[in-house]
Amino acid sequence: MSARAVGLRELMDDPRADPQTLERTYRRFGAVNAVVSRVGALYRRDIRPRARAGRVRILDVGAGGGDLCRALAARLARDRLAAEIIALDADERATAWAAAQDDDAGVVYRCAFVADLVRAGESYDIVVSNHMLHHLDPAELQQMLADTAYLAGGAGLVVHRDIARSRAAYILFAAGTWPFAGNLLAGSFIRADGLTSIRRSYTPAELAAVAPAGWIVRRGLPARLELRREPGDVRS
Repeated sequence: MSARAVGLRELMDDPRADPQTLERTYRRFGAVNAVVSRVGALYRRDIRPRARAGRVRILDVGAGGGDLCRALAARLARDRLAAEIIALDADERATAWAAAQDDDAGVVYRCAFVADLVRAGESYDIVVSNHMLHHLDPAELQQMLADTAYLAGGAGLVVHRDIARSRAAYILFAAGTWPFAGNLLAGSFIRADGLTSIRRSYTPAELAAVAPAGWIVRRGLPARLELRREPGDVRS
């Protein structure tokens, strides 16, 4: 745990991953993220205040099964606030599965890279990601931060949320998921990939050391970190 295990790869990222196991993994993400990702806190602090000022355009980068986007859509609808939510993922398997689960949430699902949106000249009020940064190598991380800052423009907000690596986080996740390994999480990649994700993730100090000027690292619970770019002129 003293350094990022960048040589490890998550099973669900394998193009040859078993489709049924992959689908079960996507399906379980909602329950797991409800515990560890605290979408309600993101909504109350960063989404709702901006949506109250007018319709917002939200981009979720690396949206996977789309559960974060659908959770945000449900909260916005409950509060009668207007938004366009785009779930972006470069894996067509994730995009296709997520789109099939929309159930009138009104989320837009797109299979593309962030760079494609930059080339198209798109812009967003809020750009978020969840459990995405640890997948990137150093060059990809810097490009992702530059691209998402560009998409948010001078007035937009960027919030990348991920796991904070630590021995305690690894032990707690291993212990907390063990009782569910034979039932709720059975036949999915969640437990194995979750442990790999922790080992690949940054500590707050590591992320702060590689973050460009203007980005802020915040700690959170349980074993969470955020890399934020508050509104400011970031377009060239």
